[in-house]
Amino acid sequence: MAAMAEWAERLSAARPLLDRASAAEMVADVLRENIIDGSLPPGTRLSEETIGSLLGVSRNTLREAFRLLSHENLLVHELHRGVFVRKLAAADVADIYAMRRILETAGVRAAAQAQPEAVREVRKHVDAGQAAAEAGDWVAVGTANMRFHRAITALLASPRVDATMARLLAELRLAFHVMGELRTFHEPYLEDNARIATLLIEGDHERAERELLAYFDTAEAQLLAAYAERLA
Repeated sequence: MAAMAEWAERLSAARPLLDRASAAEMVADVLRENIIDGSLPPGTRLSEETIGSLLGVSRNTLREAFRLLSHENLLVHELHRGVFVRKLAAADVADIYAMRRILETAGVRAAAQAQPEAVREVRKHVDAGQAAAEAGDWVAVGTANMRFHRAITALLASPRVDATMARLLAELRLAFHVMGELRTFHEPYLEDNARIATLLIEGDHERAERELLAYFDTAEAQLLAAYAERLA
C-alpha cells in the first residue's frame, strides 16, 4: 500500500505538466520515469480508472500511452486481466547489456568533445548516489545510478540516444527487482561510478571505457545469476 501511495502521489504531481497536444506521449513519459525510479515494480497492475483520474486524462489517451509503453517492452496486456508492468526474462537482461555497451562506451568516447557542464553532470549523480547511501535510501541510490548512466550517454548530445537510453534504463530497473537486498546489490557500484566519473573529468577516456566495460561484465553476471537462482 505504501508503494501504491508513493506512485499515486508522483502521478498527481505530474498532472499539471500534461499538454493536450501530446498527452499520450507525456503520460508515457511519466509512467516510464516511475518505472525508472522503481515506483512501479514488475507485475504491478495499472488501473485505467485510477491513473486516468490522477493525471486527468481520458481513457483513450491512457490506452495510447499504454500502447506506446508496450512497444517499449515495459508493459504487457493480459486478456481479461488488464495492463501490467512487464516481468523481464534473463534473455532480456543479456540484450539490455549488449545495447548498453554500445551506447555508454560511445558516450565515454564523446566526453572529449562534450561541454564541461555535461561531464560535471555525470559527477553530480555520483554525489547524489553517495548522499542517498549515507541516508540509507537504497531505492534512491538505484535511481541515482540510473541517472548517472543516462548522463554518460547524454555526452553524445543526441536526443535520439537520450530517448533510447531512457527506455533501456526503464527495462533495466525492472530487471533490478530480481535482486534481493538492495544495499548488497547497489553499494559496490558507488565506488565504481565515482571512479568512472573522476576519469571522465580528468580526461582519461580510454581507462574510463575499460572500467565501464568491466563494470558491465560484473553487473550482468550478477543479474543473470539472480535470474538463474530464481528459476532453479
